[in-house]
Amino acid sequence: MKRVVILASGSGSLAQAIIDDAEIGNQIVAVLSDNADALVLERARKSDIPTYVIEMKKDRKVWDGEIFDCIKDLKPNLVVSAGFMRILSPEFVETFPTINSHPALLPLFPGAHAVRDALAAKATETGTTIHWVDRGIDTGKVIAQARVSIFPGDDEASLHERIKEIERGLIVAAIKEVLPTLESRHG
Repeated sequence: MKRVVILASGSGSLAQAIIDDAEIGNQIVAVLSDNADALVLERARKSDIPTYVIEMKKDRKVWDGEIFDCIKDLKPNLVVSAGFMRILSPEFVETFPTINSHPALLPLFPGAHAVRDALAAKATETGTTIHWVDRGIDTGKVIAQARVSIFPGDDEASLHERIKEIERGLIVAAIKEVLPTLESRHG
């Protein structure tokens, strides 16, 4: 069995899609958040998945070290950033195979405000990208993408919700694609 760790900061709807998948759900060994109040932690607990909280520190290097050490102890084959709103250190992403879900068709609209940026650019479509995390910000190799039309009446909330609907299935499919290719680690 492979070992998956989910990183998430918020409500956890993306993490829930992964947890609910029969093929992947039983391979999740932990959910880690940087936010003690994140709803994703409750979602994980309801599924009997261990949770960890490592909130951001004033000293970023201390936080990077705490995240690294925690994940190292969990021995994951794959780390899934599912709405985790922090940049991971180069050492982290070079040690742990990590994928991320991004609400845009990369390389368009990288960064934390992709949906807002797509609307501001008056784009007619956007989408979601699952990609490998590297040292850059949303610059890793693309695993999968799906397109989402932008409608004239869309605002940030409505567009983001439509993207999330597509994103949930896409991240599950991407995990199923990459997980068998990763070496096994024993916990």
